[in-house]
Amino acid sequence: MPQPVAIVTGASAGIGFAAARALAGHGFAVYAGARRLDRMAPLREAGVEVFRLDVTDGASMRAAVERVLAERGRIDVLVNNAGYGSYGALEEVDPAEARRQFDVNVFGLARMTQLVLPAMRQAGRGRIINVSSIGGKYYEPMGAWYHASKFAVEGLSDSLRLELKPLGISVSIIEPASTLTEWGRIAAQGLEAVSGSGPYAAHARLMSGALKSTGRPATSTPPEVIAQAILQAATAARPRPRYPVGGGARTILALRRILPDRLYDAAVMAVLRRVSAG
Repeated sequence: MPQPVAIVTGASAGIGFAAARALAGHGFAVYAGARRLDRMAPLREAGVEVFRLDVTDGASMRAAVERVLAERGRIDVLVNNAGYGSYGALEEVDPAEARRQFDVNVFGLARMTQLVLPAMRQAGRGRIINVSSIGGKYYEPMGAWYHASKFAVEGLSDSLRLELKPLGISVSIIEPASTLTEWGRIAAQGLEAVSGSGPYAAHARLMSGALKSTGRPATSTPPEVIAQAILQAATAARPRPRYPVGGGARTILALRRILPDRLYDAAVMAVLRRVSAG
């Protein structure tokens, strides 16, 4: 049987980096893309093909998919992992930044999917794995645009799953909880720059502390754990539609389903105060 081929976006660090390693270790020919090419040197040393990829640049995405098809003639798995968290009070976030949040987290994901689908349709098989977040099911103050983008990924993926199933193509959503990566620190820096002073400063300080807490092993899950869920979605005979993964993911999502909104609001704020205090 020919070697299966996977593309992983946002692979320069964190979940994407770990997923590329996990897939390569399982026998996939992995093509890992990101804007920061220098940070993927360890992946190259591990036998992963690395390339510069910007999911806001149509030409960059087309070139990536065309290269894989030219070299391998097939694409079996697409892991849409590229994304970031834009935080700040809605009143204070520049509209251009809000659009960029959707360009990266939603439209980049959708365009990469569009580009790989013709080859998957022709083959009659394929797997689309979209890295969302438990943040696609719940919410926090100062995160309106980020959570809106992840809610969009959830809806997009659910619709896509139904339309692609008759073609032999599966769609799975990975829903990580707090993950031990640089994501939270970068998101906190952006939040402080946007809303660290002014009318929303108190909320910004609280949320910034919570975001920075994701850098603590006691409160976050290593990205390798999330990568194992991605590997499962890529290799299982019947991949699940959703993979909540990481400490507290299932509990948080279960409480969201059970609790009335006002009680859940209070629970969210209580948790933020606790983790922010450290």
